[in-house]
Amino acid sequence: MSTQTPEPPSLYAAREPVFPRRVKGNFRTLKWWIMGITLGIYYLTPWIRWERGPNLPDQAVLIDLAGRRFFFFMIEIWPYEFYFVAGLLIMAGLGLFLFTSALGRVWCGYACPQTVWTDLFILVERWIEGDRNARIRLFRQDWNAEKIRKRAIKFTVWFLIGLATGGAWVFYFTDAPTLLHQLLTFSAPPAAYITMFLLTMTTFVFGGFMREQICIYACPWPRIQAAMLDEDSLTVAYRDWRGEPRGKLHKGETTPGEAQGDCIDCMACVNVCPMGIDIRNGQQLACITCALCIDACNDVMDKIGKPRGLIDYMALTDETAERAGKPPKSVWKHVFRPRTILYTALWAGVGIALVVALFIRTDMNVNVTPVRNPTFVTLSDGSIRNAYDFRIINKHGEDRDFYIYIETERSMRLSIEGTAELRVTVPANQTKTQRVYLTAERGSDAATDSRSPVTFWVEDRIANERVSYATNFNGKDD
Repeated sequence: MSTQTPEPPSLYAAREPVFPRRVKGNFRTLKWWIMGITLGIYYLTPWIRWERGPNLPDQAVLIDLAGRRFFFFMIEIWPYEFYFVAGLLIMAGLGLFLFTSALGRVWCGYACPQTVWTDLFILVERWIEGDRNARIRLFRQDWNAEKIRKRAIKFTVWFLIGLATGGAWVFYFTDAPTLLHQLLTFSAPPAAYITMFLLTMTTFVFGGFMREQICIYACPWPRIQAAMLDEDSLTVAYRDWRGEPRGKLHKGETTPGEAQGDCIDCMACVNVCPMGIDIRNGQQLACITCALCIDACNDVMDKIGKPRGLIDYMALTDETAERAGKPPKSVWKHVFRPRTILYTALWAGVGIALVVALFIRTDMNVNVTPVRNPTFVTLSDGSIRNAYDFRIINKHGEDRDFYIYIETERSMRLSIEGTAELRVTVPANQTKTQRVYLTAERGSDAATDSRSPVTFWVEDRIANERVSYATNFNGKDD
């Protein structure tokens, strides 16, 4: 008698397509506004003009990879000022912590790029294929001329949206009108076409096909955000103590019976959910708190004459109070509590520090590096010379002369390599490295002491700014 080992059960579950129904309400309107504003900022920002002077495109927001700089209207961030970028990243993290602890996953539900572009793709899908029931029928029917036509139109529009998305991204890295002409005449750099293709396809696939799978499986934030929530965090929830026991309305009924809860099991909250979940089953990893289920449920409650809020933004402490017949806390008491106030203070502190640093910085930067090999040179007349490499950054949109002089108690002579003048001309928005020499006469204190303190000053006489750099002069210690 032979025995066969049974095959292990498959752990793979095929994706069930989600066809969210159209809904109207305050939260849906808010999402439309956020989608329009965020997409408008993303697509239009590269076309805003701003005078940058010579050698740079007149673009308000520009990521200059060649010069390793970032431009945002009147603000320029240079490589050595990376602390501004670090500060902005810290503010972004604290902002996520703040909003999540106060209002749950509002970033995921309203402003995340995956959510915004998915909303846009679903909108296009609804225009072409119809609302939920029509899309389900089209999905289930065999391939025919109607299905091919609608799918071809939908995929074409999706691809064009993805192409505009990839195109807008590359426009941030160079002059947008110039690059657009190069793209249309097929003379743009290969990197531009490769980047556009990759972003086009990721937008097309993520927004059109993967949708909720990106949020559930690819994004780490659903798992991290649980640590940001507490019993006072507001999030979308179902008042089961009011809705249960649920039941359908019978023919002729316009409101649930006395023995029945307010939920009539109409599935409206499920049908509008872009993640395809049932919020009545409690908090779930897939819920992005987009609040569309609130709009759908409120619409049903209005029709059957029941109070709104069966599904609503609420906290765990509200549930405990309401089950005991007590009124819930006000929204402001949930939002403003020690934890969120601490996050706000930290966020504001970092922001204020960045603003102060931005306003106190000068439009010039000087770095002086003493030449160490050798530390000094003995000239033919016996004098001692030290060399220093000056790295001067001119942040102005025009060429500038920078004058160099020294401050020291010892007798030394300053000279600049290649010129008899004590000034260095730096082109607009560029960095220049210049060799500078200090020479001490034979037998002087500076020449015979091993180390003599000296301070270099670099002055921009047009802007009336100057910076200093303290270093040492190395002498011949006899």
